[in-house]
Amino acid sequence: MNTRIDWPELFFSSSGRVGRLPFLLAAVSLIVMLALYQSALGDNVFTGVFAYPLLFFSGACVLSKRLHDRGRSGWWTAVILFAFIMIWPHPEGLLDFLGLAVIAWAIVELGLMSSEQGANRFGPNPMRASI
Repeated sequence: MNTRIDWPELFFSSSGRVGRLPFLLAAVSLIVMLALYQSALGDNVFTGVFAYPLLFFSGACVLSKRLHDRGRSGWWTAVILFAFIMIWPHPEGLLDFLGLAVIAWAIVELGLMSSEQGANRFGPNPMRASI
């Protein structure tokens, strides 16, 4: 099993595949960074111009890689990120529960289910040992 994680590749490239553990570590770290940023600086427009797009892009890359690992198109990332934006920091209205349903699906699909076995159209299985 190849246990080395290429963090810059994980956060800044949407091509290829990533296993469940690196995905979960990256997703939790991005959510923690977002929460820390918002608690420290609130809605600071000047730093938010840089921080939010960077976090959004990194989140899109991580989600896309994990979707690829499950054999899904990376375009599903747009649906997941839209739902996340709808409910962040907490759901308020009736429509937000639709966003919660999408997030629940994403947690099951990406966080709990295992990788597609063998190679798929997005590349080789990242958890296979390199020969």
